[in-house]
Amino acid sequence: MRQADGARWVDAARNAEAIHDNRHRQRGITVWSGEIAPDESCVIHGMRVTTAARTALDLACRYPRGQAVAAIDALCRATELKTSEIFDLASRHGGMRGIRKARAAFDLVDSGAQSPRETWLRLLLRDAGLPPVTTQILVHNGDFVALAYIDMGWEDFMVGLEYDGDQHRSDRRQYRKDITRLEMLEGMGWLIIRVVAEDHPDDILRRVREALARRA
Repeated sequence: MRQADGARWVDAARNAEAIHDNRHRQRGITVWSGEIAPDESCVIHGMRVTTAARTALDLACRYPRGQAVAAIDALCRATELKTSEIFDLASRHGGMRGIRKARAAFDLVDSGAQSPRETWLRLLLRDAGLPPVTTQILVHNGDFVALAYIDMGWEDFMVGLEYDGDQHRSDRRQYRKDITRLEMLEGMGWLIIRVVAEDHPDDILRRVREALARRA
């Protein structure tokens, strides 16, 4: 992942990755061999790196679907990279190993995800056959003044999902703020489903289906 671009949720414990014609391994660096066109790299902070689009292509070709989509979600959010740019680049690399898997991953990218777990939750809902969610739903009052954002959900049903990460335990001020926001949303008629890491996927899906059924 490209920390140089400001992408969040980069695991500092993971090896750095390099594409190079030298296959000798170095500690802490994963080396890949591949061809990069002149317009597929750039210099950031004095270091030559792959462009955001090329980085996304490499991630999608080499990593499992969920991991790749979460990383590309974060990359798109940090760089304003558009999926159309990634598809255009992929068309230039039709013979690249993993390209078919990559194109399938690109269809799932949504820069509205603010964490890998939000990406995981969105893919869980999709794979279960539920209607596509909208991410970062803007809720406003009658004067169209923005009041809050909901992680994801279905505006027509006024059903939303919020993924509560560890910051809700560690930052009490943010926790209190989120409770107030959720109470406001529920007062406006929203049905909010809160998800935490300990929730079993089947339980999450059951709660979502029940909520949508109540609002059908």
